Amino acid sequence: MIPGDAILDAFINANILFVVAFALWRAARFALDHAGLKHAYATQLKLLNTVFVAIVFSPFLILAMTSLQSAMGQGVSVNLSDMVVAFYLNGGFEMRATEFERIMLMRDTFTADVMRAGSWVAWAAIAAFFAGLAIGTVRLVFSMFCLHKIVSASYAWRRFGRLRIRLSDKTLVPFSTRGLRNYYVVIPSHMLGNADELKVSLAHEFQHLRQGDIEWEILLEALKPFFFLNPAYHAWKRQVEDLRELSCDSQVLASGRVSVKAYCETLLSVCQQTLRRDRVFVVAVPKVTLVTADRSALRDGKMTFLEQRITTLFDARSLRYPKLVYAALVLPLMAAIMLTAMAIQSPGDWSQDRLMLSTVVNLERLEEINRLSTFGRVRN
Repeated sequence: MIPGDAILDAFINANILFVVAFALWRAARFALDHAGLKHAYATQLKLLNTVFVAIVFSPFLILAMTSLQSAMGQGVSVNLSDMVVAFYLNGGFEMRATEFERIMLMRDTFTADVMRAGSWVAWAAIAAFFAGLAIGTVRLVFSMFCLHKIVSASYAWRRFGRLRIRLSDKTLVPFSTRGLRNYYVVIPSHMLGNADELKVSLAHEFQHLRQGDIEWEILLEALKPFFFLNPAYHAWKRQVEDLRELSCDSQVLASGRVSVKAYCETLLSVCQQTLRRDRVFVVAVPKVTLVTADRSALRDGKMTFLEQRITTLFDARSLRYPKLVYAALVLPLMAAIMLTAMAIQSPGDWSQDRLMLSTVVNLERLEEINRLSTFGRVRN
């Protein structure tokens, strides 16, 4: 059975990795924008998904690398804590050894405190986590119930293998989702009278299915309650949602089956409907829709995501070597994630530098005891 402190340690590491990965992603996207690759949305989406998988599987990869190093009898330590200790002992900065040790042990102290619920800080952290987990779980269950209600109330129209196309009088926005076995594309019934809107909506949702966006949305929504308090996770999910729509738009238009004019008109028409959307459809997840109205941007006077999508449609360019660009970016990103994952691990044993720090701390404490003893004798 896995010890509780190991699970807590892995959870803390995952939260740190999401923060670091999002910062690295922003830097990578900045580089892409200035390299003239701003419109490589499919490549960017693939990068995000790859890095996400690396974060999820980083504990297992670290365990495998550690086992390999142990079997070989040698290895290179890249533990951040050990490097900071070595830097301190080499005179990198001035600080009392006892104070430095206290700072270096803050994470271990916090982990042990949470495991035994030994202080109000530990209780606050535990309460915040379980409150976020409960809120996220209730929201997810309620959203799945709303989605099931919408799909169940729709009518069967076409079926192709595991794909079910259904018509709905309850929703005005096309969307796709899946069950345990079958995929569902739900189209508003009124679109049967508009050939262009129907064609655009089906092409868009089919492309989502080809990209595997439904599975990614399910995974991100399922993990959301566990990272409910991590803003980096929410920002990461928003980036995935934006990029999958931009990627889907570019891929559908690249096929040449839909005109830009018809595509834009459909987006505008459906978005107008979402402004009058009922709450049940808004909270229903996991699903991927044709378009949603960004009400917050409208209130703040900013450019909405729909405006960005339409602007992008008129300025889209095809990437000549997408696999080469992907490889050139994914390798350094993966290396950075793995190095970070190794660096933030708790030290496995007592290194020579840590033994030296412990000795210095003990000498400081002994000196303090002697000073207090001498002070007491002088007063007597």
